[in-house]
Amino acid sequence: MTTTSPAAPAAAASIADSAAYAEAVETASRAAAAYYATGESTLDDDAYDRLARGIAAFEEAHPEEVSASSPTGKVAGGAAVGDVPHTVPMLSLDNVFSAEQLVSWTASVERRIGRPVEQWSVEPKLDGLAVAARYEEGRLVRLITRGDGTAGEDVSHAIGTITGLPDRLAEPVTIEVRGEVLMTNEQFEQANTVRTAHGGAPFANPRNGAAGTLRARDRAYRVEMTFFGYGALPMAGTGADLADQLAQWPHSTLMSHVASLGVHTAEDTAVAPRTLTTADEIMARIEEIAALRADLPFGIDGIVIKADRAADQAAAGSGSRAPRWAIAYKLPAVEKVTVLLDVEWNVGRTGTIAPRAVLEPVEIDGSTVTYATLHNPADITRRDLRLGDRVMVHKAGDIIPRIEAPVVHLRTGEEKAIVFPEVCPQCGSGIDTSEQRWRCVRGRDCRLVASVSYAAGRDQLDIEGLGDTRVVQLVEAGLVSDVADLFTLTREQLLGLERMGETSTDNLLAAIETARSRPLSRVFCALGVRGTGRSMSRRIARHFAAMEHIRAAGPDALQQVDGIGVEKATVVVAELEELAPLIDKLIAAGVNMTEPGAVPPPVGGDTDGGESADGSGPVPEARPLDGMAVVVTGAMTGPLEKLSRNQMNELVERAGGRSSSSVSGRTSLLVAGEGAGSKRDKAEKLGTRIVSPEEFAGLVSGFLGEES
Repeated sequence: MTTTSPAAPAAAASIADSAAYAEAVETASRAAAAYYATGESTLDDDAYDRLARGIAAFEEAHPEEVSASSPTGKVAGGAAVGDVPHTVPMLSLDNVFSAEQLVSWTASVERRIGRPVEQWSVEPKLDGLAVAARYEEGRLVRLITRGDGTAGEDVSHAIGTITGLPDRLAEPVTIEVRGEVLMTNEQFEQANTVRTAHGGAPFANPRNGAAGTLRARDRAYRVEMTFFGYGALPMAGTGADLADQLAQWPHSTLMSHVASLGVHTAEDTAVAPRTLTTADEIMARIEEIAALRADLPFGIDGIVIKADRAADQAAAGSGSRAPRWAIAYKLPAVEKVTVLLDVEWNVGRTGTIAPRAVLEPVEIDGSTVTYATLHNPADITRRDLRLGDRVMVHKAGDIIPRIEAPVVHLRTGEEKAIVFPEVCPQCGSGIDTSEQRWRCVRGRDCRLVASVSYAAGRDQLDIEGLGDTRVVQLVEAGLVSDVADLFTLTREQLLGLERMGETSTDNLLAAIETARSRPLSRVFCALGVRGTGRSMSRRIARHFAAMEHIRAAGPDALQQVDGIGVEKATVVVAELEELAPLIDKLIAAGVNMTEPGAVPPPVGGDTDGGESADGSGPVPEARPLDGMAVVVTGAMTGPLEKLSRNQMNELVERAGGRSSSSVSGRTSLLVAGEGAGSKRDKAEKLGTRIVSPEEFAGLVSGFLGEES
């Protein structure tokens, strides 16, 4: 059994003496009470877990001092209450934090039942609220929270607001389905939009939103939640045959039956439950799910491992707090609470004015976070953010950290309003506030040097010898007012600049001449169209083949390009209209406006290629990487040795693939060069196909030699 795991367990809180223990118990009890009542805990999950483990460690060392108020060994930390008895106790789960702890736990289960466990079920631990949904003759009649495990709170008023929990089942059976109610990321954003529009404070995170919404009555607005089933059991009135089946079916069979009744489960997600037989297989699946976590449309905070067979579960039994046949492998926290210290206003090369949050440093998912994205001023207003707020910050994988919302119940009254700029922070000009993303009225001219330098950069026009210092010279001399002016520079003009001799002048003119013939994908990227980058520019260029076709395309046609939705298509169309004079200047200067090897789509929007079988128009030619997500890592060798990373990405996309920077469960192929490191390790664990640079060159040989 390997000892590698997605993250080492966070250190338990250190509790030195009886006074510290009493304070820790009180803090944990308060936090648990708020967490299970409204989701508004004073501690984030990671801090609560560390505190609870510290309490347990102190109690193990000092059993004579265990407090009756201690959360240890109690469902919901002993904080939740309810008045509707459960048919069968609705327990919590114990946790493990490492591969070693997982192996120890699986061994303990097998010792307890006196035989090897034949099969384990492995599924995501969804970050929501546990509820029991009672169906009578197929009709949903009652919804109850976990409460203290023996009785819960009746929240039947929420029936009809929860996606995945149908009012009627596919069969008229009497049954209790248990699962998690949560908000997906999209539902959370929509809930906060609706809530703040009605004058309410935004929810701090999706779990907080689900907890508050599930218990809310008589609101003037309605927001959706989602249900994921994870179990089922008989009730009074369940037929004898079905009751016997529910008691004897393996967990995996049981959940397939629940799904067949029309209840939403995790089965159709990227982290669908699996049945496995060894601890090594379980750990490999944990690592797969952890790698997918950042891309999921809902939150998970761990992976649940269960003995699959009903006989094994019965033999293992349950304690007062948790079953002995199931455990939660906790993943590292991807959200924590910290303080919003300041907001910086930065102006991008297109003139967009972007706010950035300055945070009190906090460690999340193995890295220290000091900044977070705020998107735009409307986002700040909608989230009701204030300087000095305690804020919930989310980070997952390679995603830029973001502030989800202020933790309103932790406000002290000392917080201050965020001041929005009245003029452009870069040049002092006016600000266009007509759209959500504010912009300097001078647009690209506000950051002319940055805009021209970007266009001349290696991954765009690649004009060697044209760095920032030289661009500043050209702008200050009045020779360049946009990137098109570079192509009309004369030898005499350049020789008139300081530190420009004949050799450097001739070299620069030669580099500019070479740039004139760059492929359309590079030219389009050099324009700096908002909402696009290198990869998107390549996709647009290959889809339309020529600038004239891109300019003629409306939003609907642009949406045929992979990765362009309604909003981005509208932005691109508007940007191209704004850039029309610059594009015309580039065309007049003889700059190439076509993409080598690409064929424009016919009228009607079909893709490039040969004739379709019915003669209706072109069909796409098959390419070796069609439909594949490809990651390139390490130093390239052989035929690929001289290619930059951007050129490698261009090669991937010319051959039909989609280039990606990180390995996940969706990665189809890893090109592993020398020193591939952690990405290769992750690909091996996920079972991803790995090829050497030489093998990859052979795979895409027909597309080599087109680099610029």
